[in-house]
Amino acid sequence: MLLAVDVGNTNTSLGLFDGYKLKYQWRISTDRDRTFDETGMLFRSLFQSVGENMQSIKDAIICSVVPPVMRSFTNAILKYSDKKPIIVGPGTKTGINIKYENPREVGADKIVNAVGAVKLYGAPVIIVDFGTATTYCAINRNGDYLGGVICPGIKISAEALFDKAAKLPRVEFIEPRYIIGRNTETSMQSGLFYGNVGQVEYLVRVIKKEMREENIKVVATGSAAMFIASKLKCVDEINPVLTLEGLREIYYMNIIPPSGTL
Repeated sequence: MLLAVDVGNTNTSLGLFDGYKLKYQWRISTDRDRTFDETGMLFRSLFQSVGENMQSIKDAIICSVVPPVMRSFTNAILKYSDKKPIIVGPGTKTGINIKYENPREVGADKIVNAVGAVKLYGAPVIIVDFGTATTYCAINRNGDYLGGVICPGIKISAEALFDKAAKLPRVEFIEPRYIIGRNTETSMQSGLFYGNVGQVEYLVRVIKKEMREENIKVVATGSAAMFIASKLKCVDEINPVLTLEGLREIYYMNIIPPSGTL
């Protein structure tokens, strides 16, 4: 089986693929201080919870936007499964032509998402990723990564209100019953929820206009995708595991498995 690991600033997603099928997935916190032995033991515990073991891993692939934790994850996989993981980075075959002024500035997760979206939904496509930051990536019909938009994520916005405004409390991110809040808490929840809905609707509209292409699909992913994207009229597909599926596609682009299977 293939282990795919997406290391984000806040959370890390892990997926275990049996061939092309995502058999299991987990989400853990990204801890910069966790040792590789602690990471390895955590992996073993997750695998054991579903009746698997680290020796069932035939290969592994990682993308990360948090360089300090790469050593921990790489060594954990190497020690506990005896497999050296593929690291998505410069030189990795993706099939995506990056039009950014400096292609090295584009996060590995964005390219992985682009690969997954083009493979699953075709191009042109806009990807909205609800993570630590809310990001928008535009891919044209030729599969070229044109660039995108980076905004503060929902959690960052909520924490900023709590940290910088003395009288505002920390609130749970939920959809309020009314847009017009009746108290401070519901007013903040309305601003966070519907403010993000409005942001996405507007940005997708102007990105489409600037792309000047027809039949552009919009795909939402990330930890909050299922929660908020259901309220977005502009979203065509919701896929919370898009990055893991993109990692699977990149793996097959770069490695020919023995006998065509994993």
